[in-house]
Amino acid sequence: MSFKKNLSYKAFSKSEFKSIKHSTYFEVYDELFSKYRNKKITFVEIGILGGGSLFMWRNFFGPKARIIGIDLNPSAKKWTKYGFEIFIGDQSDINFWKKFKKKVGKIDIILDDGGHRYIDQITSIECILDNIKHNGLIVVEDTHTSYMDGFGDKKYSFINYIKNNIDKINHKSHKLKNRSSKENIWSIKVYESIVAIFVKSKQKQTKSEPITNNGIDDNAKDFRVEKNKQTKSFRKILDKIKNYFR
Repeated sequence: MSFKKNLSYKAFSKSEFKSIKHSTYFEVYDELFSKYRNKKITFVEIGILGGGSLFMWRNFFGPKARIIGIDLNPSAKKWTKYGFEIFIGDQSDINFWKKFKKKVGKIDIILDDGGHRYIDQITSIECILDNIKHNGLIVVEDTHTSYMDGFGDKKYSFINYIKNNIDKINHKSHKLKNRSSKENIWSIKVYESIVAIFVKSKQKQTKSEPITNNGIDDNAKDFRVEKNKQTKSFRKILDKIKNYFR
């Protein structure tokens, strides 16, 4: 099994307390989190259940990392005796996040393995985004719940929320009217059951504007213009494409 080669899996398997993860997650963890290993970072996990993942992340990131857990269950406070910071609260509660941010300060990575309801996932991002450091990450697990019953109105699913934010990222282009209300979302990467949001401060992002290399212009004809003139019906072309892949 290839996932057993991943550093995050080795950290997971060494945890002395129970933790449940999907086999596909470890490759993603290694890709997203490896550059943070052995650095002084603040890492937050929502949903710590039996505590095993706290030890996993300590094993993975190293002793310099500040590991913080959030859970609904008050008994999770017991993990403080192992050197972890634990906050008890509801991730869909805006007031909880206000208090949390004041106490914790800026965060490098937040991993949402909490309630998996759309209101949980979306509220957490909306509340914590401005508290993520430049080049930080928000990672949401188990995003397959957007296609399942029992986690909220699918019209307002987490994946639909992400699709909307993809539109906002693309509307940063100088060619389009800017409709982004979250300027510090730099990019979004989608994996099986995981979505990663990459955060960069607005001031440090490159502004979208046309540039030229000042090379010689040979006045080549843009054939796209002629091709577009010849397009009589986009619907007919779309139907042909659909039929081709059936």
